[in-house]
Amino acid sequence: MIRGRIIEIVSFLLLLIVVVATAANVTYDHRALVIDGKRKILISGSIHYPRSTPEMWPDLIQKSKDGGLDVIETYVFWNGHEPEKNKYNFEGRYDLVKFVKLVAKAGLYVHLRIGPYACAEWNYGGFPVWLHFIPGIKFRTDNEPFKAEMQRFTTKIVDLMKQEKLYASEGGPIILSQIENEYGNVDSSYGAAGKSYMKWSASMALSLDTGVPWNMCQQGDAPDPIINTCNGFYCDQFTPNSNNKPKMWTENWSGWFLGFGDPTPYRPVQDLAFAVAIFYQRSGTFMNYYMYHGGTNFERTSGGPLISTSYDYDAPIDEYGLVRQPKWGHLRDLHKAIKLCEDALLATDPTVTSLGSNLVASVYKTSSGSCAAFLANIGTESDANVTFNGNSYHLPAWSISILPDCKNVAFNTAKINAATESTTFSRRSLKPNADSSEELSSQWSYIKEPIGISKADAFLKPGLLEQINTTADKSDYLWYSLRMDIKGDETFLDEGSKAVLHIQSIGQVVYAFINGKLTGSGNGKQKISLDIPINLVTGKNTIDLLSVTVGHANYGAFFDLVGAGITGPVSLKSAKSGSSIDLSSQQWTYQVGLQGEDTDLGSGDSSEWVSKSPLPTMQPLIWYKTTFDAPSGSDPVAIDFTGTGKGIAWVNGQSIGRYWPTSIARNGGCTDSCDYRGSYRADKCLKNCGKPSQTLYHVPRSWIKPSGNTLVLLEEMGGDPTKISFATKQRGSSLCLAVSQSHPAPVEAWTSNSKILNRASPVLSLKCPVSTHVITSIRFASFGTPKGTCGSFSHGRCNSPRSLAVVRKACVGSRSCRVEVSSRVFGEPCRGVIKSLAVEASCS
Repeated sequence: MIRGRIIEIVSFLLLLIVVVATAANVTYDHRALVIDGKRKILISGSIHYPRSTPEMWPDLIQKSKDGGLDVIETYVFWNGHEPEKNKYNFEGRYDLVKFVKLVAKAGLYVHLRIGPYACAEWNYGGFPVWLHFIPGIKFRTDNEPFKAEMQRFTTKIVDLMKQEKLYASEGGPIILSQIENEYGNVDSSYGAAGKSYMKWSASMALSLDTGVPWNMCQQGDAPDPIINTCNGFYCDQFTPNSNNKPKMWTENWSGWFLGFGDPTPYRPVQDLAFAVAIFYQRSGTFMNYYMYHGGTNFERTSGGPLISTSYDYDAPIDEYGLVRQPKWGHLRDLHKAIKLCEDALLATDPTVTSLGSNLVASVYKTSSGSCAAFLANIGTESDANVTFNGNSYHLPAWSISILPDCKNVAFNTAKINAATESTTFSRRSLKPNADSSEELSSQWSYIKEPIGISKADAFLKPGLLEQINTTADKSDYLWYSLRMDIKGDETFLDEGSKAVLHIQSIGQVVYAFINGKLTGSGNGKQKISLDIPINLVTGKNTIDLLSVTVGHANYGAFFDLVGAGITGPVSLKSAKSGSSIDLSSQQWTYQVGLQGEDTDLGSGDSSEWVSKSPLPTMQPLIWYKTTFDAPSGSDPVAIDFTGTGKGIAWVNGQSIGRYWPTSIARNGGCTDSCDYRGSYRADKCLKNCGKPSQTLYHVPRSWIKPSGNTLVLLEEMGGDPTKISFATKQRGSSLCLAVSQSHPAPVEAWTSNSKILNRASPVLSLKCPVSTHVITSIRFASFGTPKGTCGSFSHGRCNSPRSLAVVRKACVGSRSCRVEVSSRVFGEPCRGVIKSLAVEASCS
């Protein structure tokens, strides 16, 4: 007994020694975060744990590490963790502790943005809606009920992290925490109470004693010692509010979010790399990509309103967990080049010299002889040749060259050495063995959702109710129902039965039913105005209006007060005479949610499913159910909802989110190509105009079994579920890249002590992304002056006849190959011009 007790004590002491030995002291000075007395250049990326699955997390984290990240940044989502007051959820996709520990296991740090306001295009900005109903509460201001709840939840998270010893001060990976979020963008709307709330938030956070620094983003007056940080497409011009604080960038927007009804935004990697490089050139030392992996808005988590289910964000790792090339690879090379400069960057402030109009050199030189330089051409139109330290350098417009030794270029933001990899969706039927449409229909069952009031908890109220206050966000759906007697001689009637039903709503979708029949619908973000011709009957008539939310507001001053639903007026009027009757103040019957939601039809377990033919299609408010086998292989899976209208879908009881393939992006604003030169904005680079905003919806592999899976749809608009199909996302069947003689040598040619290997030349590198694939053919190869871009290369006036043979010999039959871009290899097809090697290859 005594011997066992001694062993326990020794084990505890050994554990204590390990914890103490691995605990880190995190502070900061004017240049950087300081970890155990050493300044750090840190490159970070956002991954929001609930927007992927625990099964995806290790791979996402490893790909982030392989891409050159040091830190993973995430918000904490209050409404996911506390859906009901004092009832917590830290399981599954909300297992924050597991996520943080996986990041630590990979050897990366964590920036924990507790908030607890998140924004993030997340429903209600991350606040639980029950907070709205606390008596006397006012969000994000000097309000005691709000501050009490905010402090309680923030303390809950901090205590949880401490219990698991996850702060760096305890040996964990968390080196930085954030309180509030972008409050400086809106605090003027709250007046003096906003300023005192901000100061209280900072003081409250500091009192929690995490042992690591706190930051506030977009808060120019953040009180010491809170670090104020920058968010935006560019933050090179940002200056901290104290000479004692480092220059930090908490959100570098790697793309932009997608909304239903919008075209798809994307951000060229040359511009993103430029933004990063110029930030570090101008003394920045911490930069975070928002997002590095965007993921998926499962369930009803998307905000906005009208934010799409996909939160891909054009991030370096796409929604499905695949690296996006060349974005991921080009940024990886950038990170390596920046890290080659780390000693010089951190040791001193830069010396800045003009090299001409829009041409700048920033030099970091230490007393020990280390030297790193950034040469920038911030002009948007003209390339430039500059002389620096007696050497000549070519700088494309809107680009930066990084010289880790102040002599040789390791990286230029506009010159990409990473190949573009194709990604394709391979589609197959949900029911591949069905031989006819009749047989396909027979494999679906259905339940019709009642039109109008069907639940016992329906209630009467005079007037039109705002939706969020009525539903408390328990459902997207709220029925407004009115019964009225028609004599036939009413002045608002034409020809005894015809009228126009006028409806005004503040969002986001409305369906109008007259006597059980759908007569019209509309949608909009903040205002819907409908005039629907209807026919009434003599006697009793029922007007049933279904209001549907698609995420609640998540940003702006007082966003929590932005309402939804049919707030009126609602009226009947004559199209001919204009005579009308206002129905707004009548006695309406209300029903929160749908009957099928109450009986949990999304689980697929009900005994009420109807299997008889014919399957009703193109009708509103029908629940559909079928079974399916998983697509073979391990490629990521999506469901293509083309053929359906709008609704919510569940796979094996897990909600994959809202689907809406009939929401069409506007026609204007898209271009075939987007010039990366010049400042980026959210609407600069758009694609997919005039097409559905989203047809493909991610189904995580871990949610499906090899066979016997259940798919349930709530089709609210009307569609044909037999037309949906599977799509598996496949990558790397084709590769393409163009590298010129003016490209830097691969950054791998540099040693860790910032020295380049002798005689390093530009190299074109190809690698099939799938480990079992090899390069099987070269579809195009030209050393000379090839024209076009990936997928459309063509020969220019100058072309080496040896191009195809040289590349085939080097590449075909191998998974990867490297070809030196030089006349030594290809001969000299034309003198006096800079030549390029362009290649398109196939992998299988």
